Amino acid sequence: MTASNFILIGMPGSGKSTIGVILAKKSSRDFIDIDVLIQSHEHRSLQDIVDKDGYMTLRDIEEKWVLTLDCESTVIATGGSVVYSERSMNHLASLGSIIFLDVNLANLEKRITDYDQRGIARRPDQSFSELFEERSELYRRYAQITIACDDLNQEAICAEILSRMA
Repeated sequence: MTASNFILIGMPGSGKSTIGVILAKKSSRDFIDIDVLIQSHEHRSLQDIVDKDGYMTLRDIEEKWVLTLDCESTVIATGGSVVYSERSMNHLASLGSIIFLDVNLANLEKRITDYDQRGIARRPDQSFSELFEERSELYRRYAQITIACDDLNQEAICAEILSRMA
């Protein structure tokens, strides 16, 4: 299998799902949204998993589904917590290029208005800024390409990714 996939990582609200769809269209690739994959196979929302089984269960379920991926020529929008699993990240790196959609905290806080209802795999007492600090280091560690998204619109982000992948 060739490493023809684009794997998007980043915080909730960074645009992984939206950019993923646009990028898939522009690059003639398939599209997989891991959060949607989880919800369709588990038959419940991410928030329901967190509420009933805890955030660590959501992370375990996410890892399980990421490790089943075997695709080519696909844009993959990961869940924001995928970077907690070294196994998942190693598997994703074997499938393609890992692209970090880097958005600053202030912009993310404007975009995320439903923090407590969004199905985010986080400690119950963890604020969004604490989550941002914790995950930022992991995103940077695993990213092969980082796109600074704060001053770019969706089309420009996709154009930047495509130019960097050429």
